[in-house]
Amino acid sequence: MRWLRVWLPVAIIAGGILVIVATGASETGLEGGAAIIGAGASVWLLNVIFRIGVQGERDRDAEDDARDFYASHGYWPDEAPPGAGDAPEPERPDPERRDPHRPGPRPHHPPGRAGNPARRPPRRP
Repeated sequence: MRWLRVWLPVAIIAGGILVIVATGASETGLEGGAAIIGAGASVWLLNVIFRIGVQGERDRDAEDDARDFYASHGYWPDEAPPGAGDAPEPERPDPERRDPHRPGPRPHHPPGRAGNPARRPPRRP
């Protein structure tokens, strides 16, 4: 694989340089050599882009493995197992204490004023 990633682009680029030298740097030779050098650079860049894509797959596979580990053990692979030592137990919220960011219970309003019915009678046309 190293041959394909490194030496093939180098050989193509060297061929482009050889074409330029062999034609005596004429206009046609420069254009042809530049095209061949561009092809070698394209092969190299294609290999680089492919390797970057494969690296992303490795990251996804590692994350999938970590999720499988969590599903079977109940903790992440880079964490200490529960009850393994000096990690304090997380604080549990006091049920009597109200969260200031959540709205409280709605106040109870009586259905109507004292002595009045709870609903208004329907309008008559």
